[in-house]
Amino acid sequence: MHPSELSHPNQLHGLSIAELEAVARQIRHKHLEVVSTSGGHLGPGLGVVELTLALYQTLDLDRDRVVWDVGHQAYPHKLLTGRWQGFHTLRQQGGVAGYLKRSESRFDHFGAGHASTSISAALGMALARDQRGEDFKCVAVIGDGALTGGMALEAINHAGHLPKTRLLVVLNDNDMSISAPVGALSTHLNRMRLSKPVKFFSGNAEEAIKHLPFMHGELPPELKNLKESMRRLAVPKVGAVFEELGFTYMGPIDGHDMAEMIRTFQAAHQEEGPVLVHVATTKGKGYAFAEADQVGYHAQSAFDLASGKAYPSSKPKPPSWSKVFGQTLVRICEQDPRVVGITAAMATGTGLDLLEKALPGQYFDVGIAEQHAVTMAAGMACDGLRPVVAIYSTFLQRAYDQLIHDVGIQKLPVTFVLDRAGIVGADGPTHQGQYDISYLRAVPNFTVMAPKDEAELQRMLVTSIAHDGPTAIRIPRGEGEGVPLMEEGWQPLEIGRGELLADGDDLLIVAYGSMVYPAMATAGLLQEQGVRAAVINARFLRPLDELLILPMARRIGRVVTMEEGALAGGFGAAVVESLNDHEVLVPVLRLGIGDVLVDHASPEQSKEKLGLTPAQMAATILKRFAAAFSPDARQVVAA
Repeated sequence: MHPSELSHPNQLHGLSIAELEAVARQIRHKHLEVVSTSGGHLGPGLGVVELTLALYQTLDLDRDRVVWDVGHQAYPHKLLTGRWQGFHTLRQQGGVAGYLKRSESRFDHFGAGHASTSISAALGMALARDQRGEDFKCVAVIGDGALTGGMALEAINHAGHLPKTRLLVVLNDNDMSISAPVGALSTHLNRMRLSKPVKFFSGNAEEAIKHLPFMHGELPPELKNLKESMRRLAVPKVGAVFEELGFTYMGPIDGHDMAEMIRTFQAAHQEEGPVLVHVATTKGKGYAFAEADQVGYHAQSAFDLASGKAYPSSKPKPPSWSKVFGQTLVRICEQDPRVVGITAAMATGTGLDLLEKALPGQYFDVGIAEQHAVTMAAGMACDGLRPVVAIYSTFLQRAYDQLIHDVGIQKLPVTFVLDRAGIVGADGPTHQGQYDISYLRAVPNFTVMAPKDEAELQRMLVTSIAHDGPTAIRIPRGEGEGVPLMEEGWQPLEIGRGELLADGDDLLIVAYGSMVYPAMATAGLLQEQGVRAAVINARFLRPLDELLILPMARRIGRVVTMEEGALAGGFGAAVVESLNDHEVLVPVLRLGIGDVLVDHASPEQSKEKLGLTPAQMAATILKRFAAAFSPDARQVVAA
């Protein structure tokens, strides 16, 4: 059977091991073909092809529930659940989502884009099942990297306390998350995976025995039992950790041995309470480049499948915001040993890999543990360090209490750099950094800022580290504006002071961060229609530069705010509140992300759909204030 013929994953039932292995090869080919063309997560899905097929052989997907953690590893699941024909649209506007979405398929039992949620969700489904007196299986598939997240450990702690609740946790152990996982639990798992008995039976010895003439390609039951016994004896403390927490532990088993996994999953389903099946897989399995570079091939833009290399850009690109941040932080750390960088398993994505290479003693990776990262930074700040915590905007949402309780209330000098702030593109609504402006506005004692370009980012980083209190800087995804970088002499900015970039009498545009350059472009388009707009680069959200904004708003009488974030409680709301509080009662047009979820698409497509291109914003402004503008501008609106 070819996977393209599957209309339901239950059609896998009854296929032989040889037939399933043929399906596995076809899935890998399709996976590589699509991701190399459109980009996406590569290594995670390649590593779980056999795991997915073996698991689905033992389930009835009309009734049973499977929750895939994060979704990085769920491309084979998508290919087996009716999305083969449309898979070429992966992560494209209107196409197949890069993560699981309940609205996309009835087989996507739980949507996720953040790590460590699967066990909690699957346990919730199991408890609902028992409460309603129903009978179906609930499975969580979680990577060893996601297992470092506190939420996953909380769920294991709870599930282990429910000895009558049937729940299967499949631990996909490939010794990787996006980067190599950190922590004691990862060390324990690695110790088991690399133990001599496990390596002996997972490697050449097992294959040699199976291919003896009288073995007919199978291990006899006695050797299978011996294999399992040797594994359990290898490092007993590792399995004992889960068993002491109330789980029946099985493994580790070879995540690319279909028959062994099917047998193990079938046995696990017979257990009465919670079971953890430990499956050892290879991230990037079946594609040599991905196996050799598991960090680099976790996710890829379009690349040449034969060489494994990304297609060269048609023209030189400016350095990314993340790279400028990383390079600047290295320079600062070289000059000040009090400054340290902290990441939550995202060294490469945030640019902190540069600090790790240059000054490993001033670099800390806490794993997928954002709450711990924030409070650990607070503890460091209490004893004289100046920690810089680099976390994606969407992931810092997970540590909101720590921002308030541990940093803000105590007024500690911790700097937060919120990468991927604003519209991020193909990863969809779980990853859009559209909320940080709103959620940081309310945190006590914080100074919050956003640079218009890379050179201003450098000055803001110096400003933040020099400031005796908590600060946050938001930076967008992708390449910077291409402005010359400052090599030395970075001077701190004056806290709470913006800058006037252009003056005019017809309109005041107050822009924040990544919207400053689009604001200038919009002002240029308005100038062509006879509308002279003043443009302010606000720089600071907290404190807002009221000394600059309020007099100009009072003089001009019409205000437009621009932000790449949610309008609810956002930057524009801050400006409106300030104007109202000081009785500057002028009309204000707020441009940003309305009360919508921004779905997967390119950032340019998303901005166009939201009406945030300069041409669209100019048209919106002309329409809103047409009566106040010149006759020429009114004629443009009428046309």
